[in-house]
Amino acid sequence: MKLIAGLGNPGRKYDQTKHNTGFMALDHYLEKNGLTLDKDKFEGLWTKQKINGEDVIFLEPQTFMNDSGKSIAQVANFFKIKPEDILVIHDDMDMPIGKIRIRANGKSGGHNGIKSIMACLGTNNFNRLKIGIRHPENESVVSWVLSPFNNDQQKLMDTAFETSENVINDFIKGKNAQYLMNQYN
Repeated sequence: MKLIAGLGNPGRKYDQTKHNTGFMALDHYLEKNGLTLDKDKFEGLWTKQKINGEDVIFLEPQTFMNDSGKSIAQVANFFKIKPEDILVIHDDMDMPIGKIRIRANGKSGGHNGIKSIMACLGTNNFNRLKIGIRHPENESVVSWVLSPFNNDQQKLMDTAFETSENVINDFIKGKNAQYLMNQYN
């Protein structure tokens, strides 16, 4: 069984903001594949699907970014999903807008959502699909991550979301992190 979680903040106020990149990438995948998050439990919106013979749970925690680990750990514990079978999709300010990087484990890179997941799972041994949103140039980090992409930035993100769909499909097919890193980094 696989768990694929997109990170973001719940509520209309945060829709389409840079910090909701994980939600947007997962929403793109779900829409392209005719799926919806039809369950509200484990402090998140989720669905369980059978894809290519694999049980897959798609999750968007509704705990706000800094507490994402609570929802992910509840799902992982309930369904007995190993950390290496988890893929977390999130924004990354240390990369250019729209750049994608896969990581099999590692530190949080200062991302509070990832810190929460590490604390709640008790490990850093889960996969990440990081999508760049770059550092702000002339504004605070908070205003930057809570602002929407402009048209040029959105075009780069749309391309990143298309690539994310391929990453998710390969992850579901059982491709390991090394394969994904070689293919998409």
